[in-house]
Amino acid sequence: MADEADKQQEDGEAAEQWDLVNTPLGEKWSGRTRYAAAMFFYKRDEMSAETLEVYRICARLDSEDPLPIIRDRGVGRDWLKRMGFDR
Repeated sequence: MADEADKQQEDGEAAEQWDLVNTPLGEKWSGRTRYAAAMFFYKRDEMSAETLEVYRICARLDSEDPLPIIRDRGVGRDWLKRMGFDR
């Protein structure tokens, strides 16, 4: 029973972090919010170090979309697909 509760809590945390990594561009502190959420996914081995680095670079740039930069660097293809970024 405890395992089920732990799984539900973990799923809830992942859902919350997913919302945060998708914080709209331009909102105050949104770059830092996206970076913090990206760190969550990196620690779960769901994001590469190279992809996380782009989020770090963009952390202070609330209006900068990290996804085109990730694409241009040729890293994080799985992450881009997960984010629905196919431009």
